[in-house]
Amino acid sequence: MPFAISPADVEDAARVIAPAAIRTPLLENAALNARCGRRVLVKFEGAQHSGSFKFRGAYNRLARLDAAERKAGVVAWSSGNHAQGVALAARLLGMAATIVMPADAPAIKTANTRALGADVVPYDRFTQSREEIATRLANERGAVLVPSFDDPFIMAGQGTIGLEIMEQAAEAGAEIGQILVNCGGGGMVSGIATAVKARQPGVAILAVEPEAFDDTARSLASGVRESVSADARSICDALLSPAPGALTFPINRAYLAGGLAVSDDQVRDAMRFAFSALKLVVEPGGAASLAAMLAGLAPDAEGASVVVISGSNVDPDSYARIIAGGA
Repeated sequence: MPFAISPADVEDAARVIAPAAIRTPLLENAALNARCGRRVLVKFEGAQHSGSFKFRGAYNRLARLDAAERKAGVVAWSSGNHAQGVALAARLLGMAATIVMPADAPAIKTANTRALGADVVPYDRFTQSREEIATRLANERGAVLVPSFDDPFIMAGQGTIGLEIMEQAAEAGAEIGQILVNCGGGGMVSGIATAVKARQPGVAILAVEPEAFDDTARSLASGVRESVSADARSICDALLSPAPGALTFPINRAYLAGGLAVSDDQVRDAMRFAFSALKLVVEPGGAASLAAMLAGLAPDAEGASVVVISGSNVDPDSYARIIAGGA
């Protein structure tokens, strides 16, 4: 069976989102290089519209809708970053958006989604199915369903990060050896892998997940899609998908070099380092790859290592506690 997306799909997504998306920076920092003992480049998606990489896929998906579909509007589910990306893309493209969000999602993500004009429908992430709720709403309203990761246009849109990494690394005179990518359902890492492997097959790409949500790492090891325990918990709210995507996993199984898992304490340490040394605000789920690098979990690589910081949407109160050294 062919993969859900091809390198050409990612190139086409780059064309579609170019008028709307930000080309986010690829940063280098002496303190980070010194602590890691290697050259490390940071792809900072917190600088993207809506504060995370999710705008890329959302805009690529919604821009493909015809006039009738735009009039009917869209329904999505999200813990917060996809919600904001869809809400902003819908506003820019002139359509209504309804987002099914966890009742315990960070307040800033819920507030920002509403501020962008979307209707928010809360649910209990531990007892209810967000997919079932969103599907029912879409059917009732005749709206278009916009999955958070298991959609070819979403995946291709996120893959544009990989194109930018390769182009910006070349501009910086850096030969890339490996790329660490935060992973929930696998949409971003599958898109990046599709783009990067087409241009430079030797680059190792690794998924980074919270310890209790290492379903992609376990799936890569077993060869089949593994699930997360019902009692799993993590502060990385953006990375709490229960299993790898049906469309994303075949790509990741083919292209990824493996998976890494980080603890919540390692994530907190990465957030503090990003604040103090990199001068970047990073949310917990956005810090996983940086956490793996700082904790020495990334394998040795010939060439520079890239970590993708995927988002900066963190509640001020919880962020302040973490930066101050609290749990």
